[in-house]
Amino acid sequence: MPLTTTNALKEWAVAVDALEQGKTIMLLRKGGIREENNRFHVTYNPVLLYPTYEHQQPHLLKPDYASQVTPVASGWHPQTVQIGSWATITDIFQISTQAAVDALLPYHIWNEQFASGRFKWKPRQPLYVLLLRIYKLPSVQRLPYRSEYGGCRSWINVAEPISLEGAVPVVNDANYSQQTAQIRQILESGCRV
Repeated sequence: MPLTTTNALKEWAVAVDALEQGKTIMLLRKGGIREENNRFHVTYNPVLLYPTYEHQQPHLLKPDYASQVTPVASGWHPQTVQIGSWATITDIFQISTQAAVDALLPYHIWNEQFASGRFKWKPRQPLYVLLLRIYKLPSVQRLPYRSEYGGCRSWINVAEPISLEGAVPVVNDANYSQQTAQIRQILESGCRV
């Protein structure tokens, strides 16, 4: 594994916070407007978690998370980006049924409206479920915002390499294995809960 990286996955700040606190290990993705071939795919692994604010919408989150979001104007970004963690994407699933979307609702931060809406958007493309093993950096890295970090895309490269050394897992091995096993079982069993 590399000791430093510039590779980053952009995600709502509220989701990054939930991942960093061990409240979820899951992200749901179909990709941004500017994805290669207009489809989501994992470009880098491991990745820094890059928090975004512009498209966060409280009404698409479960109540515990909705209260953590203050909507911002289109195009708004912080002057300094704070990177506090990195992740290894351990599992990638393609979801192609509403039953699977419904069965996964307890495992992520979004509400039913968001999950169903994301599933139905670009209906010929699957919804991707990413399971991430999160590692907190020893200290938050603060980077000046650069225009190339903007835009509706999942993957970016930050200007300066960030060290992955000294990071600690957010959840222990047993907890992470248990959560991934539960999610795999749901998806492999035809989505019965």
